[in-house]
Amino acid sequence: MTTTAPRLGPALTRLLLVAAALLGALLATAGPASAHAALTGSDPQDGAVVATAPKEVNLTFSEQVAMSGDSIRVLDPAGKRVDTGEIRDLCSGSVVRYGVALLPGLPDGTYTVAWQTVSADSHPVSGAFTFSVGAPSKTAVALPDTPVGGGLVGALYGIARYVSYAGFVVLVGGGAFVLACWPRGAAMRPVQRLVVRGWLALTAATLALLLLRHPYTKTGRLGDVFDLGGLRDVLQTKTGAALSSRLLLLGAAALFVAVLFGAYARRRDEKEHKDLTFGLAIGGTVVAAGIAGTWALAEHASTGLQPGIAMPVDILHLLAVAAWLGGLTALLVALYRAPSVERSAVERYSKVAFGSVVVLAATGVYQTWRQVGTWSALTDTRYGQLLLVKVGLVAVLVGIGWVSRRWVKRLAAPTSTSTAGEGVAGAGAGASGEDVADPSLEPEDDEAETSEAEGADEEAVGAEAAGDGVDAERAAQLARQRAAVATARRKKARDADPERTGLRRSVLTEAAVAVVLLAVTTVLTSTEPARTEEEAGKGRASAGASAVPNRPIDVRIPFDTGGVDGKGTVQLTLDPGRTGANALHLYVLRPNGRALDVPEVKVSFTLKEKDIGPLPVLPDRIQTGHWTASGVQLPMPGEWLMQVTVRTSDIDQTTIEKNVKIG
Repeated sequence: MTTTAPRLGPALTRLLLVAAALLGALLATAGPASAHAALTGSDPQDGAVVATAPKEVNLTFSEQVAMSGDSIRVLDPAGKRVDTGEIRDLCSGSVVRYGVALLPGLPDGTYTVAWQTVSADSHPVSGAFTFSVGAPSKTAVALPDTPVGGGLVGALYGIARYVSYAGFVVLVGGGAFVLACWPRGAAMRPVQRLVVRGWLALTAATLALLLLRHPYTKTGRLGDVFDLGGLRDVLQTKTGAALSSRLLLLGAAALFVAVLFGAYARRRDEKEHKDLTFGLAIGGTVVAAGIAGTWALAEHASTGLQPGIAMPVDILHLLAVAAWLGGLTALLVALYRAPSVERSAVERYSKVAFGSVVVLAATGVYQTWRQVGTWSALTDTRYGQLLLVKVGLVAVLVGIGWVSRRWVKRLAAPTSTSTAGEGVAGAGAGASGEDVADPSLEPEDDEAETSEAEGADEEAVGAEAAGDGVDAERAAQLARQRAAVATARRKKARDADPERTGLRRSVLTEAAVAVVLLAVTTVLTSTEPARTEEEAGKGRASAGASAVPNRPIDVRIPFDTGGVDGKGTVQLTLDPGRTGANALHLYVLRPNGRALDVPEVKVSFTLKEKDIGPLPVLPDRIQTGHWTASGVQLPMPGEWLMQVTVRTSDIDQTTIEKNVKIG
């Protein structure tokens, strides 16, 4: 027997095109994955100018991170590494801090701190800042233009994440739809192909994520996907363990699919069928929960507030999404490719979808509180904005589902005289509401056409053997034509059912919205949670309040008034460099470092962020080149603009400026 490859209808083709376009647009605008751990402070601070070289550099993060020997690098102005490469764990309580010691005897100049690590929820995070010893200088350090987790590798990783979510939804939801709503669908080839392709997509995406993990979090080079050393390092991480566990569970899922579309589809004894249904339901639920757990154990739910509660809630959330959207996909395929779908099956799916929405609402409220925290974060952060889009899409899906439910209620009541081509109120088990029916009563369109053609061939052979005088080849051709006409008539009768057509269109619309919803969810899972973003902002603010802890501000600024003896350097010290009263010492030096006597020096401070200033300071001359002022009041912490005016003659003067951080 020969079979014909399945043909996609124009509606399904349009859906795939729209899905591809929307997915491409979302992934194109998503950019590299936003890290879920944020740098909240450092010592020295970004842009700080210190009088003497520090012994070490410390970084503080909003949550736990995975550090390696290259996670913190300190580079001198020439780009040479000047740290020891030994990461020190300085964590204490809820404070996540790591440091690296510097080599002794570092000269003056601008140093670059480049850091790269992986947050506790598996997302890469990186950044860089500078500080200066003595005075700022030029630096030859060139940092990568593409951040970690970005570029081509980041795009491929994002696509693999989307495919893995989609494969999970189709695999779990399709299997659940067959077991809970339409057992007869286990013998339908289109449904079988759908679930098997879901398994293949999830397996392939998981392998891709495992291979891409090393370049995604470390090198950024696509050629490193087959780096065995990098793969070994990945397998030793939490994410690597989760991905490898998922592959093992997919082996068990393959066995589930084989039994579902093998022994289960062929089982005829009612008691054996019920026992097998119960076993598949229990085993399938365990395997599905295990696969969902590989996301919960490695991503958002595994870190932050209440991880012990968040992980089971996340598993329930994923299972509800799969039951709803995966079942919707299976129903769509059944409506378009199967000869008929019983009304009772659609009604059972409607109940499953309603229950899934209830679970999604309950778990979603908890996850929103956990990841967002405040009402303002819903509109002020990217995570909150994406979450609002997701909620809106869910609301649209529920609305379309309500329309679909109305179409289901309008379906004609099944009758005993119905045939396989009479729409969703099918014959046999469909008419009686039974879960199990003889698949031979309602074969697939392609299989029915093939069997009818073969029957026509047998008819032609029989006619020739009976001596009818009809050419066998001509008879076979006419018989195949009659079979094709019969198949077309059956399809036309099926598609002419207005209730079935309305249901198909509404379910198709639901599926299109579900594709967008899944893409938004994928982007959401790679975006920094709103609560983390706000806490990181507060941490940076408090860190800014203590920009130069326990050491005075010491800056050097060159000047040139353009006149005779008009070049030099201003060295200014502000002690303690915090809010309140400060002592100011200012030295005017020649290019050779000797004191330069000038007739006038003025200083002012401006905090533009708060519209404070300029606050004038008129220092007193103590001796040649040395000016001082006591009680310099700086009322608020922040980044102040310090302006120094130097006059070297009656007509030659200049104003130089520098931003300084006041704690």
